[in-house]
Amino acid sequence: MGTSTRWKGPNGGQWSSAARRLARWREDSRHADQRLEEIAADHLRALHETLRADRSAFGLYDTACAAGERLAGTLGSLAAEGVESADALVARLVSEVGGDGGTLADAAVRRGLAAAVSDVRASHPEFDDAMGVGHAGGGFAWDILCDLYQVFFADMVGEFLRSVVAEHVKLAVPVLIATDPEGRIADWVAAKVVRLVPNPCEESAEASDLAPAGDAAQSMADAAQDPSAALPKLAEALVPRAVGKALGLITEEMDREEGAAA
Repeated sequence: MGTSTRWKGPNGGQWSSAARRLARWREDSRHADQRLEEIAADHLRALHETLRADRSAFGLYDTACAAGERLAGTLGSLAAEGVESADALVARLVSEVGGDGGTLADAAVRRGLAAAVSDVRASHPEFDDAMGVGHAGGGFAWDILCDLYQVFFADMVGEFLRSVVAEHVKLAVPVLIATDPEGRIADWVAAKVVRLVPNPCEESAEASDLAPAGDAAQSMADAAQDPSAALPKLAEALVPRAVGKALGLITEEMDREEGAAA
């Protein structure tokens, strides 16, 4: 007699509602793109509200924080020394940042790293300047590394939801497999979330306007003076905020209230 593995990902409540809406979606229907964006928003909202109710859900918060800290720790070496290829960069990041866990959250981190490299490479024509055998021009520019940091958190969320949607499609509506709704949903989610995540270079540039209070503010001031030495520390200090914003635990209203209190 055969055995099966029960899906251990998100289910019930808003997740089920989003899944039912996806099951009714068809690529050739009227306003299909708009409806798929609404379904993506449903899934992102379900994730955010689930985590607000229980920060430990899916192990995503702790996993993302640990990965973010490891990523911050790799930035300095990537600024000093390039890599042979984009594939080599992905392999290095997956090895040094991705961890070896087997949960949905662990997998989302590793896929998020690969997606972030692809996305940042596409948006920076100069990305390839830091690659190649025997490259002697130093490592990656800091604007590239800061974007990689920012995009990673957004892509991680997108990749987590890609897994959720893909599992539902496989089990409930296999007719949708060819239309790749999970890939399109992941892309939409990442594009929305990336706007929320702090960018270390941008935070450093604004350091002169901030009161010198707390470790994060001090790191910002230091980064403005010596980016290579201080930006990795700033990136590490920003991890709780980056993860909190990506996972919906820190809202714009909370940010405004914190700014007013400061």
